[in-house]
Amino acid sequence: MLKKPVWEKIMKLKNLVKIVAGAVFGLGLLMVANVDANAQGNSGWAHEKNRIRKQQKQIEKAQRDYYRIYRNGSYYQTDYRGTELLRRAVNEGYAQGYRQGVRDRRYGIHTGYQSATMYRTGIFGYQSYVDRGQYQYYFRQGFERGYYDGFNSQTRYGYYSGGKWSILGNVLGAILDIRRN
Repeated sequence: MLKKPVWEKIMKLKNLVKIVAGAVFGLGLLMVANVDANAQGNSGWAHEKNRIRKQQKQIEKAQRDYYRIYRNGSYYQTDYRGTELLRRAVNEGYAQGYRQGVRDRRYGIHTGYQSATMYRTGIFGYQSYVDRGQYQYYFRQGFERGYYDGFNSQTRYGYYSGGKWSILGNVLGAILDIRRN
């Protein structure tokens, strides 16, 4: 049996050392890249958390504020949630009125919006957080305008977007005269 020369063994050992050193170096680079990526990810996450926290504080501040809604010579006082519910009352009224107006035009009914049950009750979507009379008033305001648009096949007071009917912002502002306390 012939023994391999020593220099061949040394060369194989050197090659093995190079392979192991390259693997260790490659693993080291991967670890550094991973740490750097995690640091950037954590930085982005921290930025997002701060943005959300600031947004929540703004919403909380707005919710603590009180508003006065002027109607027929008197004021109704409510908070942010109350104003949002009354805005929704006008929009729901508009959407329901529009549907009723289209229905009445289609079937040749000319009795007007005041004969519609939904107009008379005025409580579609009502939540007891706001005064029922206030909700009914604003629902009916939206219903009347929606009915007019639906019956006449026009969009004078509102618009259709995202699968639903809504009242125009300037019309909403004229109906709901909201003032911050």
